[in-house]
Amino acid sequence: MSAATVGLRAPRPAYAFFVLPFVAIYALLLLWPLAKGVWISFHDHDLLSDDSLWVGLGNYRELLNDEVFHQVVWNTIRFVAISTPIFVVLSLALALALNRPGRLAALLRATFFCASVFSVTLITLVWKLALMPERGLVAQLFAALGIPELPLLTSDNLALLTIALVTVWWIIGLPMILFLSALQQIPSDIYEAAALDNTPRWRVLTHITLPSLKRAIVLVALIEVIREFQVFPQIMLMTNGGPNNTTRSIVQFIYEQAFMQLSLGYATAASQVLLAIMLVGVSAQLWLERDKGGQR
Repeated sequence: MSAATVGLRAPRPAYAFFVLPFVAIYALLLLWPLAKGVWISFHDHDLLSDDSLWVGLGNYRELLNDEVFHQVVWNTIRFVAISTPIFVVLSLALALALNRPGRLAALLRATFFCASVFSVTLITLVWKLALMPERGLVAQLFAALGIPELPLLTSDNLALLTIALVTVWWIIGLPMILFLSALQQIPSDIYEAAALDNTPRWRVLTHITLPSLKRAIVLVALIEVIREFQVFPQIMLMTNGGPNNTTRSIVQFIYEQAFMQLSLGYATAASQVLLAIMLVGVSAQLWLERDKGGQR
């Protein structure tokens, strides 16, 4: 190895200046707000004043005994458990169906993706009109089919499921595009070899396509878990947490505590609990996938 090569590989303090801007921005935009949030959660902090009282773990103990917080945590976990599998399965099915040339497939891909760029206000307005009792499109469809009208947004058992389905309809385009991108990375010669061997389609799907999409499936699942744990605007606009508190999410609870009750310390403590739950959920997902698929 030449002296010049050794010189290039030798550590130099000046190299740190290349990563210093990134480290500074990362610390400013992520690490500092995170540390500041943890600090505020240990205080009884009023949003309208700079006065704060150190309470230590008092906010967390209060959350532990808060029945409303227990309910919103359970609601959010249920929402994630309902919506994430639907996102993964349905977006994968759409990607498999639309992964072909032709104008119709391109039009359908664009149609599904365009819905995800609409604002949440527009989506919830359209669906609230469609779900109106008696006069809404869904109610009229049920009446035409002879099905009794269902209280989709006013039932304790159906409201959260309805919002989950609306959310899936709204943003199914992004995971579909991720799966399409992953499908197009699979070498075509593998499928050509399977076709020469007259391999049945279901074996091609289970032995070639799905194993090749393992990383994409994990990525989509993780993205959706993180996104759905932060669900808020569609719930706020469609049911405002009702009926009977059955659709109120953790983020809505944080919003109400911070900006309606003006209890910033309590709201920040709830946000730290949400962060911990999300980290546990993502870690569990990664561990399960590694356990199923072995070392990558």
